Amino acid sequence: MLVWIDGRLDDASTARVSPFDHGILVGDGVFETLRVYGGVPFAWSRHLARLEASARGLGLAVPPPDALRTAAEAVLRGNELEEARLRITITGGPAPLGSERGDSPPTVIVAATPFRAWAPTVDTAVVPWPRNERGAVAGLKTISYAENVVALAHARDHGAGEAIFANTRGELCEATGSNVFVVSGGVVRTPPLSSGCLPGVTRALLLELCAEEGVPAEEAVLPVAAVAEADEAFLTSTTREVHPITTVDGAALPAAPGPVSTRLAGLFADLVARDTDP
Repeated sequence: MLVWIDGRLDDASTARVSPFDHGILVGDGVFETLRVYGGVPFAWSRHLARLEASARGLGLAVPPPDALRTAAEAVLRGNELEEARLRITITGGPAPLGSERGDSPPTVIVAATPFRAWAPTVDTAVVPWPRNERGAVAGLKTISYAENVVALAHARDHGAGEAIFANTRGELCEATGSNVFVVSGGVVRTPPLSSGCLPGVTRALLLELCAEEGVPAEEAVLPVAAVAEADEAFLTSTTREVHPITTVDGAALPAAPGPVSTRLAGLFADLVARDTDP
């Protein structure tokens, strides 16, 4: 596999990032994952805008958009990938052995792997650790994913494939790498960004599709128990798209996928087919 590091393609087996890179030392960095359909990264503009917003939140510089697009296309072309998972990572670069950032420019990594589809549905578990909706990096897509690693391991120990977080107020927040939607009485609801959840690209597109197609939908403060009590529920993310939830803590939901989830999945697939950069 070929990867792009700091302006050049290199073989993944020999590519090197400094052991003093601040991303490795303290998790100082941001990233975006994009789904590639037919060799084209989907929703490029939205993902790049979120990358830039996350970088601003950490005080990191982002290369010009054209440079990142060139890197992405070189990686996809070099690896002959048509259906893929593309990741752009920007870290604080080499730095001292501490929290302070050094004087080096950011490290920029672009990598891709063949896309592997998820199972048709997913079991979930609510984890005992809250998201901090008031934290300095709330809503930013940083590479500090240790919390997610622990939560996902907990979920898998309990027979689930994804973990669901409440926030410090006990409200429904998000999953480890996806947003959460519930459907009750035909109304689609998802936590507002004030819950501390990530502003998902697929989340935003789905809310727009609901508005366009007359599907009742809203952002609403919800108790974490709302997922288990819903008629149907699903996760959204770049790679999951619309992913129905089968169980919450071992308890089955009435339908997975339910009729609303099925309709929204179809609407999203139609969007992907007609517009690569909505």
